[in-house]
Amino acid sequence: MDHFNGDPAVPALIEGYYADPHLCVFGDRYFLYPTTDGSNEWGATSFRAFSSPDLIEWTDHGVVFSLPEHTRWAEAHAWAPAVAERDGRYYLYYTAERENIGVAVASSPTGPFTDLGKPLVAEGDFPGRAIDPNFFIDDDGAAYLCWGNSVAHTVPLNEDMVSFNPSGVVSWIPTGFREAVNLHRRGDVYYLSWSENDTRDEDYRVRYATSTSPFGPWTDRGVLLEKDPQRGIRATGHHSIVRIPHTDEWLIAYHRFAIPGGTGYRRELAIDPLVHTDDGLLQKVIPSRKPIVRDLAGYRTQSENASK
Repeated sequence: MDHFNGDPAVPALIEGYYADPHLCVFGDRYFLYPTTDGSNEWGATSFRAFSSPDLIEWTDHGVVFSLPEHTRWAEAHAWAPAVAERDGRYYLYYTAERENIGVAVASSPTGPFTDLGKPLVAEGDFPGRAIDPNFFIDDDGAAYLCWGNSVAHTVPLNEDMVSFNPSGVVSWIPTGFREAVNLHRRGDVYYLSWSENDTRDEDYRVRYATSTSPFGPWTDRGVLLEKDPQRGIRATGHHSIVRIPHTDEWLIAYHRFAIPGGTGYRRELAIDPLVHTDDGLLQKVIPSRKPIVRDLAGYRTQSENASK
């Protein structure tokens, strides 16, 4: 018998196969935008949105953007969505047709989203593959787009959030870089994190570096999150990082092979605490076998003890 996400003792964060989670907060709710998984060669054609007040009970808002229905330039390979909000508008950045990055805009985090009408970053515009978009909004309000496979790129976005000056793109190759670059800031420290190895490989994992600028130079700090095969956890990568509102507590959302028996095409989502240390580094994440359970009222974590 085929189980989506393993036996009942290991419940899924969200039922079904999903990957590349972008976790964010809009208003008083968490929103989660993943890649729909479960097909060979990652053949999804649309994106779904989920929301929750507490990371426990999730509402499925259904398909919020479909490549065949809502674009004129793409039909397949809908990967790695990320949604930003600015001035009441929501911007969906996404991968399509294997090596292109698009953007669509809505007045609600659940759409309907209107596509730009062409790729924001087209195949061949810059070195490496144009996949896995993400964004970062700095304390001064400046917005940045990040993306890349084999080569990482960062560029300031224009005020419209759907364009940038190509001459402003900064490109480099972080240590072991494969894809899924992520940027966040706490205090005066910028944290760059990314995935290394292949998502079909059980050694897929997250590495990170620090800097005093969103453009580096970056000091490599080693592996942040990796497999724990003794507890059935493999291929932990392609993450997003979010701060719990009104606290200094942080979360990291990522995917892994579905437990048990998952593969690089059958992945599931997980969320764990992300701890910043007093010396400006990140505590290595111990992946929990069960999804995190967090109560917004008391900010309680009830994840499984790592030693089990």
